[in-house]
Amino acid sequence: MERRLMVAAGAHDREFCPVRASVPELRDGMVARLYELDSGREVACQVGQGEAVWLLASLPRGTVRSYRLVIDGEAPPAPAGFGLRDRPGEALDFTVGGQLFTSYRYAATWARPYFHPVLGPGGRRVTRSYPMEDVEGESRDHPHHKGIWVAHGGVNGVDDWSEMPGHGRIVHQEFESLTSGPVCAEARERLDWVSAQGARVLSERRRLAVYNVPGEDRLLDVDVSLTATEGPVTFADTKEAGILSIRVASSMEGKRGGLIENGFGGKREASTWGRTAPWCHYSGPVEGEVLGIGVLDHPGNPRHPTNWHVRDYGLMTANCFGLHDFFPGKDRDGSLRLPAGETITFRYRVYVHRGDAAAGRMDERWSDFPTPPSVGVE
Repeated sequence: MERRLMVAAGAHDREFCPVRASVPELRDGMVARLYELDSGREVACQVGQGEAVWLLASLPRGTVRSYRLVIDGEAPPAPAGFGLRDRPGEALDFTVGGQLFTSYRYAATWARPYFHPVLGPGGRRVTRSYPMEDVEGESRDHPHHKGIWVAHGGVNGVDDWSEMPGHGRIVHQEFESLTSGPVCAEARERLDWVSAQGARVLSERRRLAVYNVPGEDRLLDVDVSLTATEGPVTFADTKEAGILSIRVASSMEGKRGGLIENGFGGKREASTWGRTAPWCHYSGPVEGEVLGIGVLDHPGNPRHPTNWHVRDYGLMTANCFGLHDFFPGKDRDGSLRLPAGETITFRYRVYVHRGDAAAGRMDERWSDFPTPPSVGVE
């Protein structure tokens, strides 16, 4: 069986942009091959959730590319060194090109899961190693800032941000699925947010996906769906919250010469802290080279564009809650109430690359996230 797919770049250039095409005949477990019609070149393609998934390379704005999708063909081999490696009860390793990109640490000994290390171009770390490792010259403040993590400081009064006495915990329950192919490695996880006494406050389903982008750039998607399973939940107005947070490498900190930028033209902490923007970005020197890490806020997220709790000491967190801290004296309430039984979802994309926000073409990366190229299926 074959289908023809037409992909339109739209208003801007596309470069290694994830594309998903919903094809009625596709089912999980099927395999498919994808070919460019003009060149006949085969493109790595992956099937999942009734979709064909691939990376669109170098399609100029305003142009269209056609493909031939062959369903039930021989499964293309996954590239060597790309995918997932689970260390049960400890960590889930994401590898790209035979090298570790990041480890997702979900052991019950931690207050909440986190990614560490997160490796950028050249294998250089773009997140701080402390407190997991003792590295000379690193900042040693805020020991609850661990790599990349999900947290909130006031969930029905439970502190799921700090690790002070009486703090809550976000507890891994299981991986509902672990899948890997030539395009994407993905984990779907179930977690519980609990009080210090172990009482469940809410439940979460989390999706983690890493794309097999050529070269040394990295794309990580983090989707967080929170369900009020135990009754209504109030997320407090506090700057000590995410949902998604990053602690960058100490050498990248703004106070050490790094640069904070956002999608509305803000630069440095004074023009970015507490401000709204569709994306925020941190860049700075790491072992002699400038690297960047940016977070994209999906427009489907609550209160998009989000506010950013981003600091010169290396913290960058997407926080749509902390309005009384961000706007003191303005009588603004950033708390959010989730009725019993309902679910709220936050979606973020993390982009790691060389250079500052301009070098990373962050505006285009953000457009790729909520508005990927349109796909026609014949």
